[in-house]
Amino acid sequence: MHIFHIHYRNTQGTLMRIINAASRRALELPYVKAEANANGHQATLLLEVTPKQIGQLRRDWYAIVDVTEVSIAEFETGLGVPHPPISAGDESVRSATA
Repeated sequence: MHIFHIHYRNTQGTLMRIINAASRRALELPYVKAEANANGHQATLLLEVTPKQIGQLRRDWYAIVDVTEVSIAEFETGLGVPHPPISAGDESVRSATA
């Protein structure tokens, strides 16, 4: 598995175009996180891809005008998939994870 960090300017539809590049290839998206950072916005995606697909995704993402940088890292499978924080009102999830 690979972790992709895509830095982009937050204009209308940019995040959907980033995600659409993976969904067009029928890739499973077990983890997606979008957040603002000091230089704009960043989307983090966890994907199981081949080297050929990595090249295709990078080409597609760099073709999006508002994407400024794409970085890739190997994901160590023993660490588990990161989970979003549990909301204060979701007691059923909190008790299940305790």
